[in-house]
Amino acid sequence: MISISSRITTCTRITNQHVRVQRAIYSTSPAYKHSILYIRPHGHYSTLRSVSYKMTPGGFKITDAPNPTWTYGEKVGATPQGREWLDGEEAGWKTVDTSKVEDPRKLYGLLLSGIVPRPVAFVSTISEDGITNLAPYSWFNQVSSSPPVLSVSINTLKNPTRLKDSARNIKATKGFTVNIISEPWVAQSNIASVNAPEDFDEWPVSGLTKEPSIHVKAPRVRESAFSMECELLQAIDIPIPETGETGTTLILGTIKYIHVRKDVLDERGNVDPGKLKPVARMGGTLYAKVNEGYNIYRPNWKEHGEPIRETTDAIMKSEL
Repeated sequence: MISISSRITTCTRITNQHVRVQRAIYSTSPAYKHSILYIRPHGHYSTLRSVSYKMTPGGFKITDAPNPTWTYGEKVGATPQGREWLDGEEAGWKTVDTSKVEDPRKLYGLLLSGIVPRPVAFVSTISEDGITNLAPYSWFNQVSSSPPVLSVSINTLKNPTRLKDSARNIKATKGFTVNIISEPWVAQSNIASVNAPEDFDEWPVSGLTKEPSIHVKAPRVRESAFSMECELLQAIDIPIPETGETGTTLILGTIKYIHVRKDVLDERGNVDPGKLKPVARMGGTLYAKVNEGYNIYRPNWKEHGEPIRETTDAIMKSEL
């Protein structure tokens, strides 16, 4: 049973003489921080969000969502924060035709600053000659969980005539590791982004420790609390339209082994962000802390389909 002992906020929305009142009740029970129940007009309620995240020793803070009392069909301008956001449109728009950008670096910078925040893959590879390599890449994400596949995009914008060591090594040896960076050693990882000569080994200067992998030849980073051993699934070379040279290599890797430190896991066996202390990349040289968040429930159609459909029908009728 969820203890209800906090504030009650009533939200009323009128749509074409159709009135729906929903009350969002916030729980302050320690075990259910920021739980929400939605009460329908006739008094029946269903749990819209019941989250067991707590304040963690690592310091990850759970806050209220930006608009926790949002109701179906409510416009962005219904809140002061939303109205302020919409007012920004008065400054106008800048539209970029990507096929007409003369300097690729400007497009690179715009995309880098607009697609944010990005997780960072700290990639460890080894060449056919046994030379190890480290490099961080923020064009990275999970692709699927079954099978477990991730993607790393390796850009060669500064020197499109040759592949970066990481891409070349992965293609040659078919294996690599991806290590998640935590705040305490972000400086050590950043030195590996230096534009070093070909076949330069970044491990010694980074001060990081090699840990043997189980399935692939490339070592993992011992200081990383979450590492993945990956086997090359596919390497896709993306050509520069004007020259035909490879501008980016998209690496798809099947995750064969995951190594996770027990001290960053919560009671459910998932990673606690407050303990992992991951970093994220923004534009330019900017990094971001990942130390605060909020929960937003994903509606289940079986539970909420009826009021969603009713609201949709009412809005469509009002627009006739």
